[in-house]
Amino acid sequence: MIYRVRARFREASAQEFRRKLTDGTIAGQKPDGQEMVDSMHRAVVSDAGTIEWSEVCYCPSPLAHERQTVLDHYFDDITTEPIESYEAHEGRPFLDYLSELA
Repeated sequence: MIYRVRARFREASAQEFRRKLTDGTIAGQKPDGQEMVDSMHRAVVSDAGTIEWSEVCYCPSPLAHERQTVLDHYFDDITTEPIESYEAHEGRPFLDYLSELA
């Protein structure tokens, strides 16, 4: 299933999160690491400061494994909503924002 995800990023964790996104740590996580990296490439920062992205997940609970292993360490107030397909969101690319914070 594909989900629309919205969350607040913990800015103090920017350097660590950026490193793990770029050094293969997250991408190498099975079974969902590469999808999380790809999702962060799709993510944007809205005008309200919320990070928004689309992500596929096959867990019985939306993003259960992703949250346990990565997302809950770097994001707060995570919400999910099932959608039909990946969406493009309006806003500034999250990776640009992350690079500036790091």
